[in-house]
Amino acid sequence: MSTGFAQNPPWLVVREYDEQKDKAAVEVFESRCDFQQAGKPSLVTNLLGDPLCRVAEHVEKSEIVGGIRGCIKTVSKGEHQHRAYIKMAYVLGLRVSPPHRQLGIGTKLVQCLEEWCKRNGADYAYMATDSYNEASLNLFTLKCDYIRFRSLTILVQPVHAHNKPLISGVVIKQLDPQLASAVYCKTLGDSEFFPEDIDVILHNKLNLGTFMAIPKSYVDHWDPEMTILPPSFAILSIWNTKEVFRFQVKGVSPLTYAECAGSRVLDTLMPCLRLPSVPNFFKQFGVYFLYGLHMRGYGASRLMKSLCAHAHNMARNDVLCRAVVAEVGKRDPVREVMPHWRKFSWAEDIWCIKGLATAKQDIDTNRGPHDWITSTSSPVIFVDPRDF
Repeated sequence: MSTGFAQNPPWLVVREYDEQKDKAAVEVFESRCDFQQAGKPSLVTNLLGDPLCRVAEHVEKSEIVGGIRGCIKTVSKGEHQHRAYIKMAYVLGLRVSPPHRQLGIGTKLVQCLEEWCKRNGADYAYMATDSYNEASLNLFTLKCDYIRFRSLTILVQPVHAHNKPLISGVVIKQLDPQLASAVYCKTLGDSEFFPEDIDVILHNKLNLGTFMAIPKSYVDHWDPEMTILPPSFAILSIWNTKEVFRFQVKGVSPLTYAECAGSRVLDTLMPCLRLPSVPNFFKQFGVYFLYGLHMRGYGASRLMKSLCAHAHNMARNDVLCRAVVAEVGKRDPVREVMPHWRKFSWAEDIWCIKGLATAKQDIDTNRGPHDWITSTSSPVIFVDPRDF
């Protein structure tokens, strides 16, 4: 189905993405959107053919000039006493080719995707962008009526040439998806954005496993099949994003390139020194995304650090994975524990939200009217790996 906009240029049509027809054209379009500022490094993303829900087409030239992606899921609003689930649309991947910007194409793509989301029952829509992306923030907040909702931090740990040592006295167990789902529902089910289909995520082929760290002294006294959790533990899951998209750093100086390469050579030759080497970010690479991070009990920080070291060592054995990444809320205690390099991390990833169900009041029959948009953030926000 195609939708033309009278106030837009007469050559513009916004329509659904057709994989067979549009895949090659979208790849060309994506390459044109990779913008590099002279003399400054930039991070380029290769989406590996990840489909778009909507594209903007220049019908006279048969050229894709814009694109946007989106999905709808059922998530928790984070109300502790009465767990409430709503249908949430996630808007991502909005891009417009440089020669066609400032023509209202981005706004029309957002509006078209929102209409699709409303027709499919979404109550809210949200998007995420870093605090420095003023163009994106202005588009969504000033033109599309989104408001700033939550602020998270993206933590990035480069993968070194050496293994990270695991902390003594800690045992790491891999949970099967069914048990992992039960643990997550019990520990994070009341957190904001917790997905109702957590079991689908854990069974996805991109999920590399869910791991729990417990003190060695608890091993003989804890039965994983029991519903009672150990008094102290940490848990996380690992998502393989490199099968969906890859990154590449471009535009660095020859000196920076040489310094990074030199650190890698030294770390490879002398792993016993455990030098903090920089991976080869200058060729296409993937990352492992850590999600569902949670810890509790005495010594929980040590347990979480052990899990992060385990994830790093898994990534080290994957030749295309060169970083381990997590996104956490600013009030999440995990934020202070996870190893990361500040120079590679994002201090503020802003989530903006908008109500779509204008004719339906957001009411919980057990609690009366509740405006989630103006509510206070819960300490823990669940970040769906499918949205990263």
